[in-house]
Order: sequence, then structure tokens, then C-alpha cells
Amino acid sequence: MQDRFEIFTKLISRISRNIRRIKTEGVAEFNLKSPHVSCLYYLHKKRKLCAKKIADMCDEDKAAVSRSIDYLEDVGYVIYDNESGRRYKADLVLTPRGEEVAAEIVEKIDRVISLAGSDLTEEERRIFYLALEKISNNLDKINEN
Repeated sequence: MQDRFEIFTKLISRISRNIRRIKTEGVAEFNLKSPHVSCLYYLHKKRKLCAKKIADMCDEDKAAVSRSIDYLEDVGYVIYDNESGRRYKADLVLTPRGEEVAAEIVEKIDRVISLAGSDLTEEERRIFYLALEKISNNLDKINEN
């Protein structure tokens, strides 16, 4: 039998690669790329967020999120929701077109998540996410030391 390291790293890599591929193909029709998906997703769910909050929620680098936001602003999917014109700590909101695109993306995400976990019972799903969170937290602790 394969050792735990080999199984774990292969499966995590495969899952990550598949998620990236699904995200990329699922948003190509909107001229978006994978990094833009999380920004649109969280803005759709929360309605109003600053860039730092989006970066925290996505667990992404602030500079990468900032580049995604710049692109989304350029194509007219997001705007800053402040009257001062200053961007620092200003909230972002979806434009009507951005809301439309984000809603379609969220619908696709929900479909994919449903299909990906279709063979799991609710109890198996609960245990899986609990175990995955524990592994992630433990790896965070290891990397902090």
C-alpha cells in the first residue's frame, strides 16, 4: 500500500489541479481567470468587502487580490463604494453586470460542489471537512515553527 505522504500529496495536488481547471474553464466565457473567481464569489455572498477582507477570506496574497480587483474594475464588474475616491480600506461592490456574472459563477460553483460530493452522506461530508480543517490547521502550526 502507498504511504500516507504519497497518497495525501497526490490527492491534494489532483484536487487543486482540478479545481483550477474547473475555475478557469467555468469563467472563460466572461474573459476571467481563476484568481478572479474568489473575488466575485465573496462579493456576491457578502455584498460589500474591502480588498484586505477579500484577501483574508480567499487566503490569498493581498497583492494578487489587488491585481484581480484592478482587472475586475477595468472590465466593469466591481466599483469602490466610497465618496472620497480613496481606495485604501474602501469597500468594493459588484456592479449590476458584475452581479449578473457573479450569480452565474456561484451557480456553477454550487453545481460542481454538489456533483463532487454526490457520493458522500452528510455525516461523511461533515467528518471529511472536520478532518481537512484539522490537517490544514496542523500544517499551519508546523509552518509557523
